[in-house]
Amino acid sequence: MAAIKVDTMLSGAVEVARLAALDVAEPGTVGEHLGVQGEAERLVTHYFACSSRAYPGWRWAITLSRVPRGRKATVSETHLVPGDEALLPPEWLPYVERLQPGDIGAGDSTPYVEDDPSLEGGFEATGDEDVDQVGFFELGLGRKRVLSAQGRDRAAQRWYDGSHGPSAEVARKASANCTSCGFFVPMAGALRSVFGVCANEWSPSDGTVVSLDHGCGAHSEVDVEQRKPDHVGPLVLDDSSVEVTQGTE
Repeated sequence: MAAIKVDTMLSGAVEVARLAALDVAEPGTVGEHLGVQGEAERLVTHYFACSSRAYPGWRWAITLSRVPRGRKATVSETHLVPGDEALLPPEWLPYVERLQPGDIGAGDSTPYVEDDPSLEGGFEATGDEDVDQVGFFELGLGRKRVLSAQGRDRAAQRWYDGSHGPSAEVARKASANCTSCGFFVPMAGALRSVFGVCANEWSPSDGTVVSLDHGCGAHSEVDVEQRKPDHVGPLVLDDSSVEVTQGTE
């Protein structure tokens, strides 16, 4: 593509562009002329530094044009535009993408995600009571969507790497794992081979999902070391070491 030829008459109309910038800018915010750029035939944009402390790195952009064979520059547009080092707000993200785990509070609702990769379609009833009963608990019968394999794997990895997995400090200092604890309740379904729920009110993990190799000091089969009581013998009076003195009147 051929380079745009900068219009000589318009590129020389620096003062026309400056007056246009002064007309729209706050007093004292139009700085030095930074250059001119050709936009199209008989169309250029002049740039001036913006000296406002509120807009560091921004520039005044004044676009000039002229009619064919015309010798007068006409102001087409005036803008304040960001330069290469301008201070800009972060890129806008939709609400659903800004949410993070833990952001949802009482009364809040998350947006519906139709194509959530963590979910897949549920299953319909078959009419066989035994089969459907299993389906209710194992396959999510009666729900429109259930966890997909990807959603299950993501949840498992998140739980395993979190504060109720084997890498937590409380687990590394524990003398036994959850898998041998009487308060450990195995989960149903595909995750039961790795996770369960803690039902010990004295445990910091009470009521939460824990991995089989997690652990804490409230294990049902672990006891604290019993210290032997200090033995104090009877008091013995040694007469031979007692010095008898006469009292004074």
